Amino acid sequence: MNRKDTMWIIIFAVVIVAAVLGMQWYSKGDSNTKENPVVVSTISEDSTTSRAFTWQTDNPNLSAKLQIVKGKDTSFEGDEILNFEGTTTSLVLDNGATVGVHKVEATGLTPGSVYQYRVGDGSEEGWSDPLTFETAPEEEDFSFIYATDSQGETQSDFELWKNTMDQAFTMFPDASFVVHAGDFVEDSGSDDAWNYFLEESTSWISRIPIVPVIGNNDVMDDKFERFASYFYTPDNGASKLRGTETNYSFDYGSAHIAVLNTEGSIKQQTEWLKEDLSSTDKEWKLVAMHRPVYGGNMYKKIQDWAEIFDEYEVDLVLQGHNHEYSRSYPLQQGEITGDGSDLIRNHEGTVYVVANASGPKFNEKKEDQFYHKIHFQNNKQMFAGITIRGKTLTYQAYDVDCKLLDVFSIEHEE
Repeated sequence: MNRKDTMWIIIFAVVIVAAVLGMQWYSKGDSNTKENPVVVSTISEDSTTSRAFTWQTDNPNLSAKLQIVKGKDTSFEGDEILNFEGTTTSLVLDNGATVGVHKVEATGLTPGSVYQYRVGDGSEEGWSDPLTFETAPEEEDFSFIYATDSQGETQSDFELWKNTMDQAFTMFPDASFVVHAGDFVEDSGSDDAWNYFLEESTSWISRIPIVPVIGNNDVMDDKFERFASYFYTPDNGASKLRGTETNYSFDYGSAHIAVLNTEGSIKQQTEWLKEDLSSTDKEWKLVAMHRPVYGGNMYKKIQDWAEIFDEYEVDLVLQGHNHEYSRSYPLQQGEITGDGSDLIRNHEGTVYVVANASGPKFNEKKEDQFYHKIHFQNNKQMFAGITIRGKTLTYQAYDVDCKLLDVFSIEHEE
């Protein structure tokens, strides 16, 4: 055998080994996707005693079942298991495949308690590996993370999102939940993009609930079905948007948080918002939505919402869409209030923020507006942490290098 023949044999052997390893990798990936899907945890209307879960499988005929057991180091055997069953619907993907969308809510839980859980179809081999979560405590104080516009297409895009969230949890390790203010993906019809988002969120999204806000890029063919297939939110929004997972509210600690859909049914949400905010007795009122009332620019279709924020003394509005950083002065009836400092007192006005972007896309900084207290473009992913302690709310915005770029506080009277 000459040297040339030996080289060809070596090359052929390397190709065969690579092919076998590749087949093993895909087999393992397919198995994990089927048996251990990425489970998305979301907040239910009562955050202290319930939690909602969503996952997808390649079989739309499977049941949606959930088992929960209290404690960290417990098994799924005996009489302590809590069993819940939810709904399964089908979704046709962009590649023509049909998947099952499974949603289950666990209720009747104990506040401030750690649980193990697993999801599946109820068969012996059909359960995921155990996961954990903790219900909200009954105490009033808490913190959470706010980010927006991960808006990626490729895996490398969503690696930026992952890095942003890694840094966010470094700065706010006790965060109770994550508000994502919309534009999760560049193209809502892209199955790959959604999968990349979920894959790069696996370190926390099954354990710490996400509060999803729909953005314009999350809408597919003027419908919200694709967005809704990934989340299970409180079914208490405007009647026209029930089942879309895009308009809802919930209480957490001493705060009431309303989530709005800036992409449709604006008038119906306007009436809903009045009723929702008027019916809460919580100390703090926050709103999350995608397009801004007061951001890098103004979205005139939702200006009526600002009047409602004024009337019901909303403290803080979390926004997205502009891919630049902005924070308003406290505003009331379209005018600046307060003394211009970084301390807002006694419902002087509502503060509106846009935390730049958490993914690959940044826009050129728009012209400064009269309402801008802070307005810049640093071309870096950003996030913010909101901490509520009694009568004080503190907002801290960081870039992805954990450099503090903005901080302010809101105080209520004792």
